[in-house]
Amino acid sequence: MPASRRRRTAGVPSPTPEWAYFVDLDGTLLDIAPRPGDVQVDAELRATITALTTLTGGAVAIITGRPVAEVDQLFPALHLPVAGQHGLERRAPNGHVTRCSPPLPALDLARTRLRDVVQRHPGLLLEDKGLSLALHYRQALALASYAHRVMRQVGDVAGAEFCVQRGKRVVELKLAGRDKGTAIRTFLTEAPFRGRRPVFIGDDMTDEYGFAVINELDGISVKVGPGRTTAGWRMRDVRAVRRWLSQAVAASAGGAVPS
Repeated sequence: MPASRRRRTAGVPSPTPEWAYFVDLDGTLLDIAPRPGDVQVDAELRATITALTTLTGGAVAIITGRPVAEVDQLFPALHLPVAGQHGLERRAPNGHVTRCSPPLPALDLARTRLRDVVQRHPGLLLEDKGLSLALHYRQALALASYAHRVMRQVGDVAGAEFCVQRGKRVVELKLAGRDKGTAIRTFLTEAPFRGRRPVFIGDDMTDEYGFAVINELDGISVKVGPGRTTAGWRMRDVRAVRRWLSQAVAASAGGAVPS
């Protein structure tokens, strides 16, 4: 049996403060809500991420499809390192934010087309992130094929600088060349992430880019939930992720992990 398959049958190693943690949000730390704006971060999760950030000396980053500004709304006191919009914007550990500059006319045309689509199909939701556009069909699963077909057409019009990216009940138009894997690789060149064993936890197809980088670096890649993956390990759901992360905090404090 291949080594990677053997690893997936074993439990995820116990976390330690010496690792570098990269964590997705929706479907990983937070249960997916009917609409992206409906999610909330409870006090227990904020406390866990705050404590883990302190214990690791700041080696905790959020790797998400959401914009950086939305992460700050969910974790207002932390000002975490973040890769937002699948790596199109990134806040470094020193607080410096960089953003890609997409061709605005092409993005404007795509935005107009998708707004028209959503008006004609109320079950669809357009999430305008500024640098990328996500068409959600989580409330209209019967429109999944239509949503993907429309986004491919929009992508063809936008041009080769853009790519269409599939996700969990969502299809997205974004600039090509940046993804969660490239963002993680950049973080690992910077303190306090540099020199640590990297961990990445995610649940979606877009997280596979991150898993590929983590596997290349002999890190710990963890897929949340069912589905094919290149990740080395798997966790069942959001609750399992949050419990696992709390283990590092509880071990440092000498306490037990709550059930």
